[in-house]
Amino acid sequence: MSNSVLILDEQEIARALRRISHEILEHNPRPDQCLLAGIPERGVALSQRIAQFIGQIEGRSPGTGVVDISMHRDDLSLRARLPRVQETRLPLHLEGLTVVLVDDVLFTGRTCRAALDAVSSFGRPDRIQYAVLVDRGHRELPIRPDYIGKSLPTSRSELVKVRLREVDHEVDSVRVEKP
Repeated sequence: MSNSVLILDEQEIARALRRISHEILEHNPRPDQCLLAGIPERGVALSQRIAQFIGQIEGRSPGTGVVDISMHRDDLSLRARLPRVQETRLPLHLEGLTVVLVDDVLFTGRTCRAALDAVSSFGRPDRIQYAVLVDRGHRELPIRPDYIGKSLPTSRSELVKVRLREVDHEVDSVRVEKP
């Protein structure tokens, strides 16, 4: 891994998620009216961690859910294989809730757009917000996160690799791999 540079270690990821949790609470003071919806795969683990931090801070945790974007992607016709479809788990009624979409890396904005489509097919929440661990720039759509763990300028050819113990069975890290 000589072309790999460590950007965030386990403690820095925890600190970023703790900060995001505080920011979410500042804008959403009632956790019972908030739903953290993770985008598979790593967004799900991150949303559960943020919910735990909010529970520690506030004494009550927001709900969590999963928003599968597989069939809402705009590149399905370009792919050799269809993506693996996962179960979307959202409350029956989204009305009255603020849904915070959670993902690991924001790049072009297309994943977020697909998540917005997926959520809207389930209902109409009062608000939708967006939290990401890493914002690496290079937007192709007018998408802006509400909560950011780390802004990381990258070149388009670099890869941002997030590893989480729940998903990858490795020590938490964010690395940039240079070509």
